[in-house]
Amino acid sequence: MKMPLGAIPAGTGNGMIKSVLDSAGKPCTVAHATLTAIRGHKLSLDVATIWQGDTTFFSVLMLAWGLISDIDIESEKYRWMGSARIEVYALKRILKLRKYNGSIRFVPAPGFEDVGELCDDSMEPVTGRHQGYYQGPKLVFHKLNWRKLNGPFVSVWLHNVPWGAEHTMAAPDAKFDDGYLDLIVIRQCPKLALLSLMSKMNNGGHVKSPYVLYIKVKAAILEPGSRTDDSNKEGIIDSDGEVLVRGKGTYKSNLNSLMVYDKLQLVVDQGLATLFTPI
Repeated sequence: MKMPLGAIPAGTGNGMIKSVLDSAGKPCTVAHATLTAIRGHKLSLDVATIWQGDTTFFSVLMLAWGLISDIDIESEKYRWMGSARIEVYALKRILKLRKYNGSIRFVPAPGFEDVGELCDDSMEPVTGRHQGYYQGPKLVFHKLNWRKLNGPFVSVWLHNVPWGAEHTMAAPDAKFDDGYLDLIVIRQCPKLALLSLMSKMNNGGHVKSPYVLYIKVKAAILEPGSRTDDSNKEGIIDSDGEVLVRGKGTYKSNLNSLMVYDKLQLVVDQGLATLFTPI
């Protein structure tokens, strides 16, 4: 039996409850979120399992690496600014833009089978399974249609629901239980164009930019690399607002993180969780 979850907008981003309430045309407020839980209507929610070796993390919102993750995590030093810290630090980060080496392999949803390059190597899972607790769906990796995108990357963003924060519609085509993650990739992009598309994130208009690749995927393997301007500096990977990885030379890289700066794998389990919904 699944236990339904209710969310109250008391955090910095509130992307999940914003997505739920917005789907019913409701404003993202504590009152509407509370009434949603009381009414007891339910919807299914996909869950992404993130693996690296023996380590497992379950994600319901997003995973980010590159520009979005850097803004999200490094702006914490400006928390005294309140919510404005995101916009202020985003401007700073774009003006001093970083690019990251690396690659992402993915299993595309129907309609996106020709995106990227065909993987010519044998695909194997980046995980060791253990008995006794749920570890996500099992896939026969070598039988799937794996594709590949190579960097350098400005940003890689995998999203499960439309809104990443109350004013950021990261993935306008995302569905709660379609069994896919929405992959948003930026590789080459002039700074002025990047400023323009970032300003359109409040309504999802950024995905229409010619500099943005926007597709749906069933599974992905992210292989992060160093910054293009300094091979001794790496990046940050965060998921659902939590830091999974702090690479070399990153903000607070002295702190321990759940995973290391290396390959990690995501697989989507369709409708695994249940949320309260207004309708």
